[in-house]
Amino acid sequence: MLLTLLILIPIVGAIIIFAMPSSAAGAIKWLALIISLVVFGVSLPLYFGFEAALNPQTGYHFEEIRNWIPSLGEGFDPIRYHIGIDGLSLWLVLLTTFLTFISVLSSWTAIEDSIKEYMALMLLLEAAVIGVFVSLDLFLYYLFWEASLIPMALLVGRWGGKRRIYAALKFFLYTMAGSALMLVGAIYLYGVSGTSDLPTLTATLDLPVQAQLLLFFAFALAFSVKVPLFPLHTWLPAAHVEAPTAGSIMLAGVLLKLGTYSYLRFAIPLFPDAVPFWGPILATLGVVGIIYGALVALVQEDVKSLVAYSSVAHMGFIVLGIFMGGQQGMSGAVLQMINHGLSTGMLFFMVGVLYEQRHTRLFTEYGGIWVKVPVFGTFFLLAVFASVGLPGLNGFVGEFIILMGTFRINWLAAAFGTFGIVLAAWYLLTATRKLMFGPFNEKNANLKDMNGRELGIAVAFIALCFLIGLFPDIFFAKINPATEQLAQILNTSATLLAGQ
Repeated sequence: MLLTLLILIPIVGAIIIFAMPSSAAGAIKWLALIISLVVFGVSLPLYFGFEAALNPQTGYHFEEIRNWIPSLGEGFDPIRYHIGIDGLSLWLVLLTTFLTFISVLSSWTAIEDSIKEYMALMLLLEAAVIGVFVSLDLFLYYLFWEASLIPMALLVGRWGGKRRIYAALKFFLYTMAGSALMLVGAIYLYGVSGTSDLPTLTATLDLPVQAQLLLFFAFALAFSVKVPLFPLHTWLPAAHVEAPTAGSIMLAGVLLKLGTYSYLRFAIPLFPDAVPFWGPILATLGVVGIIYGALVALVQEDVKSLVAYSSVAHMGFIVLGIFMGGQQGMSGAVLQMINHGLSTGMLFFMVGVLYEQRHTRLFTEYGGIWVKVPVFGTFFLLAVFASVGLPGLNGFVGEFIILMGTFRINWLAAAFGTFGIVLAAWYLLTATRKLMFGPFNEKNANLKDMNGRELGIAVAFIALCFLIGLFPDIFFAKINPATEQLAQILNTSATLLAGQ
């Protein structure tokens, strides 16, 4: 029931907010904040009760199974409301509930109109994303996958920048088009197997290699658009730049992870025989994305655009770990999903703090502001260090584990990935120099340092970055059993293919 509550509470909260009068803006903000905090609190027992809630038959925790759509005929199972979590999804659910609370709090003064609709959409987005991470039925998963597009597109299109309509439409059309083939693949699987239940499919599905190659492509295309993997990334910079600050935090923090998570949850266990063919291709595109994203970030004149292209590079690391890092790389990739959500989410938040005062994100409008906002400067630098991968912070652990796993399989890919880290330090430290140091730009004479609310958000972000960087075993203890199971599936597949 716990997972169902995590989906229902924000939905019910959104309905209540929609029913409130628009004039009650203050009450709406507080209600949205309280609901998001309650959801975060309800999610914490997922960690503390993780082992006790294990279903030894399926390997999932906190499972709930109910019939949803009746059987379509003889030989077909009913489509079920089947939800549960394991080490792949636990931390992503917790990240979602945390970032939703942070996003609502960060919007406190940034959003001034249509507050009722904005807060309701934030809660609906949270419910849809959690639904994706906990779904263990293909059609239930697809329902939540598509549902997550609508609130995000509306948030960008209504509260975004000057080109918000263009960015929202591009985001929606790209991701919707990519999902079409996945739906066809899901229908095909249901037709040939008679079930849409993921644990049942993983245990019993036995498709010829050619069918697996085609189905892997159908699913991976949708996932790659969402990541976004080069060259399917072009929707992301526009969406990030035009989105409101909280929209960028949620987009970078959790929506991009829907793609990389889905590789691990669906594409690899359902179509393991296709991984030897498609895996190296996707890993290569991940490496290209690392270098491309970093080089394009270097020449950006808008600080938010730079952070957006850094996401292309960082997501490339995660794809590299999944498909060329073995079990170690997959564990590092799961942790790096969390790391990216925190460090890049914090960078977008810090950019939003500046934008709320100056209403510009151009580097030329800043310079030397450390003397005016030393507290902001300190936390911005810490966010940069976390994103770069400074030892002791979260980014170092994830990237190091990914590169170690990759080096054992393909040293050249690991070398290019390492070069990407060097480029990341270059563009992020250059951005810090342009913003914080050098001659003081008098346009910033009235700039104010962080207030209590902003400081609390920054402290929460950086505390988690240090927690992961200093105590990564807390996270790997839950992640490793799930990635070991995936590695075993791939090893069994490889053995069978070698014997044919």
